[in-house]
Amino acid sequence: MNVKKLFKPMLASAVLAIGLAGCGANEKEAEPEKATPAPEKKEEQVVNVYTARHYEADDEVFKKFTEETDIKVNVVKGEAEELIERLKREGKSTEADLFITVDGGVLANAKNNDILQPVKSETIDKNVPEKFRDKDNNWIGMSTRARVIVYAKDRVKPEDLSTYEDLTSDKWKGKVLARSSTNMYNQSLLASFIELNGEKEAEKWSEGIVKNFARQPDGGDRDQAKAIAAGTGDVAIMNTYYVGLMANSAEPEEVKVAEGLGVFFPNQETNGTHVNISGIGLTKHSKHPQNATKLIEYITGKEAQEFLSANNYEFPVNAEAEMPELLKSWGEFKMQELNFDTLGEHNQKAIEIFNKTGWK
Repeated sequence: MNVKKLFKPMLASAVLAIGLAGCGANEKEAEPEKATPAPEKKEEQVVNVYTARHYEADDEVFKKFTEETDIKVNVVKGEAEELIERLKREGKSTEADLFITVDGGVLANAKNNDILQPVKSETIDKNVPEKFRDKDNNWIGMSTRARVIVYAKDRVKPEDLSTYEDLTSDKWKGKVLARSSTNMYNQSLLASFIELNGEKEAEKWSEGIVKNFARQPDGGDRDQAKAIAAGTGDVAIMNTYYVGLMANSAEPEEVKVAEGLGVFFPNQETNGTHVNISGIGLTKHSKHPQNATKLIEYITGKEAQEFLSANNYEFPVNAEAEMPELLKSWGEFKMQELNFDTLGEHNQKAIEIFNKTGWK
């Protein structure tokens, strides 16, 4: 047998087999490896707040929230209108997660400017009654304050008082004190009258108050209280929480002024006392919506609500929260029942009426 002839085909077969095996190995190596799924990115432990509320009590609540959750709260303070314009200008690039302000009209304005988005949370819905939330949950109430009649205890008896409308009667001529018509609290008060009583009655009321002014509007609510103490006037239209702040002030003069004041909730037999609201909205382009929602849940929870009420003398929106003794001492009262959005809807007309009637 010729061994060489037999070996040649065997060698060729072996070479072919090795080549095929090599090709198979190369093909295997060429296959791309399956990518490992990237871990889900955790939300940064921070929440950025734009607020028009400049209260130490709010700062303390933010601090307590951080201590309990390890979520840092960054705060930018400013005037409400400026912050709304800033949010509009910043658009998608904004760092703000929450917008906080006072006044239902301002909250409605923020919603109408499309800088907020609905908040979804069963905890918030439980903490805050529907009447203190936007119908679409674009903002959530955090506290309320009543705009009442404050009077000189030594010159006015509570039984002499009854309604906002009664302040326009002749018996109060030269005795009524109020701050400027440029103040949002007064604008929203008049806007509520427009909603409840119509424009004509609202204008009639403004005319009557102007007629009974003790002096031209000047200063803030504290200044109205001090003017009562000085004998300039006997009654003033004020927010309740200012009386609380003065009664617990570090300044002895303010404490003395508050001691001489009485608080009267008007219109208990008619439409109820005007109440305004502070609220929180989740910004449309929030980068940390989960953390922002957690902060709203915390602020509207029982503990934070009691702290705000005890330190800023506002009424809590959470019914489970206890009020401080001073607020309890004023007694329960009937509130106006209206949609807070209407305060914004009637704001321009309220300004027109003030201008027309000479309320400076």
